[in-house]
Amino acid sequence: MTIFDELESSVQSYARSFPCTFHKAKGEYLFDEQGRAYLDFLSGAGTLNYGHNNERFKQALIEYIQDDGITHGLDMHTRAKEAFLQSFNRYILKPRHLEYRLQFTGPTGTNTVEAAIKLARKVTGRNNIISFTNGFHGVTLGALSATGNSHHRQAAGVSLSGNTRMPFDGYMGDGIDTTQYLEKVLNDASSGVDLPAAVIVETVQGEGGINAASFTWLKSLEKLCHQHDILLIVDDIQAGCGRTGTFFSFESAGIKPDMVTLSKSISGYGLPFALLLLRPDLDQWSPAEHNGTFRGNNVAFVTAKAAIDCYWQDEQFAQGIQDKSHLLKNRLESLAQQYGDGQFQAKGRGMFQGISCVTGELAGKISKNAFSKGLIIETSGADSEVLKCLCPLTITKESLNRGLDILEQAMREVLAKTEQIPEQKQYLDYDIAS
Repeated sequence: MTIFDELESSVQSYARSFPCTFHKAKGEYLFDEQGRAYLDFLSGAGTLNYGHNNERFKQALIEYIQDDGITHGLDMHTRAKEAFLQSFNRYILKPRHLEYRLQFTGPTGTNTVEAAIKLARKVTGRNNIISFTNGFHGVTLGALSATGNSHHRQAAGVSLSGNTRMPFDGYMGDGIDTTQYLEKVLNDASSGVDLPAAVIVETVQGEGGINAASFTWLKSLEKLCHQHDILLIVDDIQAGCGRTGTFFSFESAGIKPDMVTLSKSISGYGLPFALLLLRPDLDQWSPAEHNGTFRGNNVAFVTAKAAIDCYWQDEQFAQGIQDKSHLLKNRLESLAQQYGDGQFQAKGRGMFQGISCVTGELAGKISKNAFSKGLIIETSGADSEVLKCLCPLTITKESLNRGLDILEQAMREVLAKTEQIPEQKQYLDYDIAS
C-alpha cells in the first residue's frame, strides 16, 4: 500500500473503508491480489447494476476495439451512437410512451445535473431551484447547491446560492405530507421563496440514507409542478437502470418528469457515461452552448446498447429484480427486528435497500466487521448511519443470501460487544391527530 500512501490524495474515501488492493472482478465478486473473493454489495456505488465484466457486454466491447471503432468523437455522429440511440428509443422510451430528446453531457452524473439546472433556468427565465433535505446531486458547484450534506457543501469554499431546500417525504415524520408545505410556500407571496425554475428530486435518496418517497408524494409533487409551471427533474443517476425494479425509478409512481438525469449504470460496464433526457420543447440550446470534450463515450455506447438489448427487451429481467427485492426486503426487515433493540429500521425500495443503525459509529463497525468476513458494504445517510445494500441486479439468490448471512453475522458480533443500542432521536413530539 506504500505507493498509494505516498502519492494518492487524501481525498480518497472508499479505499479507507476497504483497505486492500483489488486485482480482478467478476459478476458479484471482487478479488484481491492474494485471490481472496469479496461479495460486492457496493457495485461501484450503483455503477455496476449488471455486475463486473459482464460477458455479454465484454465481447461486444472487445470486438468494437479490435475493429478500430471510434473511441473519442466529441459529439459527432458515429455508428456506435446511432446504434445506442436506436436501442434506447426502441426498448426504453417507446414501450413506456416517453418522448425525450437525449443530451450527452460530460461523463459523470454531476455533469448531467449541471446541464439540467442550467437548461431549466434558460427555458423559464427563473433562477431558483427547489431541492430536498438529504438530497445528493453531485459536487460541482451547481449540483452541490442542490445537495444537502454539509460535509460536501463545506468543501465548496464559496456561498452556494440559487437553491431553496424543502423537506423530503417523511422528513417531518409519519403522517405529514411535506408537499402541502411546498404548496403553501409557492402560493404565499410573502414566503420568501422565489418561484423556481425547477424542482429536482431523487425518488429514492441513496447517499442521503435510502429514503424512499411514496408514490402518492411523488404524484402530489408532479401535480404542484404542473400547477405552477415548474419543471420537474428526476435525478435517476443511482436509482435508475433497474435498481428499484423498473428501468426508471419513477415508473411505478405513474409520473412523467420533464427531465431525467442518468449516469452510473447507464453504460452497463462501469464506463463513464452521463445522459440528460428532456422534453423536446425544452431543447432550446444553441449549438455548443453546453459542451465538453467527453460528451459521448463511444465505447460506453457499445456496452450501453448491449445492456439494453440483453436485459430490457421484455419484462423478464425486471421480474427477476422484483423477486430478489422481496427476498432482500424480508431478510433486512428480519435483521432489523432481531437486532438493534427495536431501534434499527429497514429502508428503501427494490434492490435499493438498507438498514438504519441509528449512528454512523455503529454502522461503521458493522461494515468493517463484514469486510473482514468477505463482504463489501458501504454506509450512507447524514451521519453514515445506514448500511446500504447495492449488490448487482444480476446477483444469484444464493450469493444474495450468502451476503446477507455475512451481514447478519457481523451485526450479531458487533452488537454483542455493544452495551447499549442508541435510540432514534425524536425531533417532533406531538400528536398529529390532535
